[in-house]
Amino acid sequence: MSFRDDLTVREIPAPTGIAPHALAIAGDVRAEEEPDGLDSPYGTGRLILLYDADEPAPWNGPWRIVCFAQAPLEPDIGVDPLLADVAWSWLTDALDSRRASYHSASGTATKTLSKGFGSLAAEGDGAQIELRASWSPEGAIAPHVEAWAELVCMLAGLPPGSEGIAMLDSRRSTRG
Repeated sequence: MSFRDDLTVREIPAPTGIAPHALAIAGDVRAEEEPDGLDSPYGTGRLILLYDADEPAPWNGPWRIVCFAQAPLEPDIGVDPLLADVAWSWLTDALDSRRASYHSASGTATKTLSKGFGSLAAEGDGAQIELRASWSPEGAIAPHVEAWAELVCMLAGLPPGSEGIAMLDSRRSTRG
């Protein structure tokens, strides 16, 4: 698969004990600006593809995708009461736009606000959005991976079709 230039994707060790077979990837937005091993301050995500021929009941099938995506926000965006709903809709819209059929979806969207004190007071206020989701894919897996990549970029402020356009990070908080 190929991904937009401002998203770096790599294989990572898959968790064990969840399913007999698993593959995991990580994606970081604008990762070339970060030292090796650090998550991007713009947005990051993980996707795990699981396979269990015994078809666990909650999966309703042999395959399951688990994803995580997070990005920092400006504090005034972090207090938006609809933010969690919007984050979930970005995932389902990305899946739908790629005709990635799925069922048995579940997940959480968490928004976090933070304020530094003491020696961290200079860092100021911060906010973050985090989405954890899982679903059982039907058909080809590639559209699901593409949808996850779009979600990671959307949370980081890179809408679909913005490839090659410079991102202004002045509105991004450095706190997570």
